[in-house]
Amino acid sequence: MAYTVVSVFPVTVDTEEIKKELKENGFSEANIIVSKSNLESGLSPDDYHEDEQTKGFFEYTFAHDAEMLEAYRKHSIGRNNVIVYAENIEQAMSANSILNKKGALEVYRKPTENKTDIPEGMTEEQYNGIIAKARHNIYFLGSQRVYHSNIIEGMDDPMDDLGSKD
Repeated sequence: MAYTVVSVFPVTVDTEEIKKELKENGFSEANIIVSKSNLESGLSPDDYHEDEQTKGFFEYTFAHDAEMLEAYRKHSIGRNNVIVYAENIEQAMSANSILNKKGALEVYRKPTENKTDIPEGMTEEQYNGIIAKARHNIYFLGSQRVYHSNIIEGMDDPMDDLGSKD
């Protein structure tokens, strides 16, 4: 089974160094995606919405878990994501270990009682960030993600001749 390992890093982290270590540990460049977030400064994460490509990636990857979907979406705004595609669980665990060692942020996920998707012999902490999904050529993160402000300036509805507050 193929796996996708999703990680979130502060913008100050050297993503080239992370890629280098992953490649030194047997991961091909084609299976390592570094995606950087572009947004206006000064607004909170709640004031943005993502572009369609980013939205499609997160919805495809976390389709099985709405809580994780929301957590990764929110934590990725204004930060860098490193995605690693792995052919098996051993590669996924190796990638996850490297990413965590390099400073991946912990994306909080409330523990749930019935964890049936965690492979036997792994803890929830080891499995966080590993998703049992193969790479998809339509749903992927580009090297630059664009977040648009939710704050509306000017007319929201072209039929509204009075406009809205600026």
